[in-house]
Amino acid sequence: MNVSELCQRVKLAANKLAGIDTETKNLVLRIAGRKLTEQADALIAANALDLAAAKANGRNAAFLDRLMLDAKRIEGMVRGLDAVIALPDPVGKVVETYKMYNGIDVTKVRAPLGVIGIIFEARPNVALDAAALCIKSGNGVVLRGSRDSRNSVCKIVDCIREALAEAGVSPDTVGLVDGPDRALTTEMLHQGQYIDVVIPRGGEGLKKVVLENAVMPVIASAGGNCHAYLAADCDPEIALTTTFNAKVSRPGVCNALETVLFDRALDKSFVRKVLDRLAEANVEIRGDAELQATYPAATLVPEEEFYREYEDLIVKAKFVDGVQEAIDHINRFGTHHSDAIITSDMSKAQKFAKEVDSAAVYVNASTRFTDGFEFGLGAEMGISTQKLHVRGPIGLCELTSVKYVLNGNGQIR
Repeated sequence: MNVSELCQRVKLAANKLAGIDTETKNLVLRIAGRKLTEQADALIAANALDLAAAKANGRNAAFLDRLMLDAKRIEGMVRGLDAVIALPDPVGKVVETYKMYNGIDVTKVRAPLGVIGIIFEARPNVALDAAALCIKSGNGVVLRGSRDSRNSVCKIVDCIREALAEAGVSPDTVGLVDGPDRALTTEMLHQGQYIDVVIPRGGEGLKKVVLENAVMPVIASAGGNCHAYLAADCDPEIALTTTFNAKVSRPGVCNALETVLFDRALDKSFVRKVLDRLAEANVEIRGDAELQATYPAATLVPEEEFYREYEDLIVKAKFVDGVQEAIDHINRFGTHHSDAIITSDMSKAQKFAKEVDSAAVYVNASTRFTDGFEFGLGAEMGISTQKLHVRGPIGLCELTSVKYVLNGNGQIR
């Protein structure tokens, strides 16, 4: 079927899903988890095709890591479904009640957004996370993955649609825009009569395409130029471990560290120790002339480099004069995603937390925790770096809006 017909079918299915009870929605997710477990070998085989193509296309190690599925990651995906099942259903939750001047009782309740489009790059597990959150929150979903993850995503969507059918729910609740033609993405973004909101999950290039072409509202979920400011009074061990974890644990994800800001008052031997530890893990160090004077192995880069997000084993480093200059740098060069301060001075920490304009601000911790599962949301549709209508991890509650239900006894105006 064409894109318009697919989106129309999802819209019709979403209208019915809005009235389905929590038990049935949870049943769909349980069956989906069982099918993923039963078909894990087939999913790994499909993923192997994607990995082989990505390697042939010269994709880097960080990209391959985002793309790869193995038994452990599939187990994690199933646990993610269990976490969503355990969450309270937001649909129908009473937000507020009051009585109007004329005696009409007003109840403000949470309601699904309708149909959500999500366009994502590389990570095939996003298809499952998105579908699970949409089903539990009563929304239909139209998925559009990249050509790199095509085989994996098709297999995951097959499992979800089988689970919907087995639970007696329309499999059209989850639609997949499949095919390598990029024009399909543009066509999907023109389906405003069927898709209520679209979420891009990927880099700045994808975000730009979506914002320029979508005729429906967009929840921007991209850009992870994350920072860590190491204050002059930082605990050396905390600074070492959090910086290393934030950069090295998974360099290809959006909450990975991209820039280290060193306070100029820090002992230069400690600065070299932090950078040496990163370099020992094959992280390329880049910086300005001042940084290179302290750490000659660093690659000299211009100021514009500090806007870049690498998603790779590369990090930028720079010296700043105190917390205010660190805040100013982050607000100028950052993407308002996740930024950290490592300090023993809570007054500095409070200033940093108040003035850094980011969705998640960390004090003495790695930025790697900005994640729906880690935040206790079960899973996420992405990390919103904008402010309307959601900021930070997009979980169940964020996939609902509100409606007013009014009960009267014949009042007229």
